[in-house]
Amino acid sequence: MEKEEKTAQEWTQVQPDAPAPEAEKAASKDDKKAENEAEAKAEKKEPTIEEKFADLAQKYLYLQAEYQNYRKRVAKDIADTRALSAADTLTPFLTVFDYLSMADNAAVKSDNIDSIRQGLKMIIDQFFKVFDEIGVTPLESVNQKFDPQLHDAVAKEPSETVPEGTIIREWNRGFKLGDRLLRPARVVVSSGAPKAEEEKTPANEEK
Repeated sequence: MEKEEKTAQEWTQVQPDAPAPEAEKAASKDDKKAENEAEAKAEKKEPTIEEKFADLAQKYLYLQAEYQNYRKRVAKDIADTRALSAADTLTPFLTVFDYLSMADNAAVKSDNIDSIRQGLKMIIDQFFKVFDEIGVTPLESVNQKFDPQLHDAVAKEPSETVPEGTIIREWNRGFKLGDRLLRPARVVVSSGAPKAEEEKTPANEEK
């Protein structure tokens, strides 16, 4: 009897150190989870060449579509910018057109040359005002040294007063937009003082 009581007492002392049923269940779940993850990794296969090619082809088609959309957007933006720029540039010239129309009507109805000339001067002044607003400046060519970057020589003339290589007059005025040349000035350039005819000498006369 004493032996049986002792055995029961020993079992009672050892029992608290044994794993509880809940701990055993949790450990079992962790083991199963680890096994499932290992199986999933084992089952995961490397994509085949065909699968890789299909994926790259799909990405290529997507990039092509994006590029085409980008080109359309850029083309539209450029067209819109050009239209707005043209409108901003041309709108001030509508006033010049109004002045030209009025000058044309006045020339038909009146023989007053001074009045017509005054109207033309107003139109020219309005032109230069518009040019100034959009950044266009005329080239000053007369009495300037000929510059092939700015001038187009249409003729040469001798001159007693204008040095050689200097512009005597211009046929068409040149213009710049900022630092950019819009049109060179067409000019007449001095060839210097006219050369005196060679004096006849006996030797020249014999020839």
